[in-house]
Amino acid sequence: MTDHLLDLENLGFERGAHILLQQALKTLDPGEELVVHGTDPALRVHVEAWCRRSGHRISQRLDPGAGEPARIVRGQADLDRWAGAQRAGGAAVEGIVSSPSADRLRTGLAARGALVEGGGPKTPFDITDRDLVWAEIAPALYAHAASAQWDPNTAVDWNADFVLPSEIEQAVVQVMTYLVENEQAALVIPAKLLARIHPHFREVLQLLAVQAADEARHMEVFTRRALLRGKEMGTSSASGRESLATLLTEAEFSMASFLLSVLGEGSFLNLLEFLDRHAPDPVTRQVTRLARRDEARHVAFGVAHLQHQAEKDPSVRSRMRAAVERRYAALVDTAGLNQDVFDSLVILAAGDWTPAAIANGYDAVQKLQSEMDDGRQRRLVHLGFPADEAADLSALHTRNFM
Repeated sequence: MTDHLLDLENLGFERGAHILLQQALKTLDPGEELVVHGTDPALRVHVEAWCRRSGHRISQRLDPGAGEPARIVRGQADLDRWAGAQRAGGAAVEGIVSSPSADRLRTGLAARGALVEGGGPKTPFDITDRDLVWAEIAPALYAHAASAQWDPNTAVDWNADFVLPSEIEQAVVQVMTYLVENEQAALVIPAKLLARIHPHFREVLQLLAVQAADEARHMEVFTRRALLRGKEMGTSSASGRESLATLLTEAEFSMASFLLSVLGEGSFLNLLEFLDRHAPDPVTRQVTRLARRDEARHVAFGVAHLQHQAEKDPSVRSRMRAAVERRYAALVDTAGLNQDVFDSLVILAAGDWTPAAIANGYDAVQKLQSEMDDGRQRRLVHLGFPADEAADLSALHTRNFM
């Protein structure tokens, strides 16, 4: 029988000899013998240690001084290592498993589609059902989100030349303070959810990660606009913070997405459009316009996800109603929107200090609230609620907008 030969020359294990040895043994059947030559002084010790660790047997020890090669009998152990291995689904979107089995949950952070060795640690992810997080639009939204990122330093002309009356500037500062407060909640919620979702659904993880990055960027530009003229930040009401706190305590992914993205950020789209339209300076207009573009993407995912959920499980609508009613009950005795914020919106829409201008500004804010209500109702009808029920649910939404 012809010997299977491998000459390592002067290559030692500290420089990769094990790679050639492993590759040569892969071509043999268990029980066949590989003859190994080499001149590295430490090769004998390293070959024997590696064989013990890898499940191969030495039938003749290497002795370079006497010209004797090592003879290694191919073992069975490294074949058995992958005998019970499973694929972690398919690498492409089509390969996503709807509900990973208990064994699949042990794949942990293995790449989707990888051949996963048996054993390994359990992972802390408690959201392991595809339909609890998925929307068919998620991969496309992530691709759009990744390409649409903008740099606060270059996307906004922070050196724009403008001067505002002190009262108008203070109104801008107050609104920006309010926006920052809400965006902080909008960052924390997807960040909390990220840690719970099994990485098998990576497109949703990627989208939520970009969403959190969007909110972090919004917090930056709103803060920078508030402080642009050296003013201190505005006020933060207890009722406003209490309203946002109810979002943080919603444990179910779909309901958190519903309250935050479909209802809250949906209403925020109207607010940001209002601020774009009534911005008294170019910087305010730029930051609100850029943020609105991002928020529209967040709302699109929330609506698509809840639509997917409702198609899979019609009872999800009753959970949505319960979530709205639960939040309403928790906030029914609070004051609602910070009066300083409301008045600042009126001032920005008025553009002047005459009674007629203030009246017009007040009417504009009332129209804004009506537009928010209309938008919420449209999205609720899109999710399958009858028009009258959509109107009832929208009316229960927090007076704090978000």
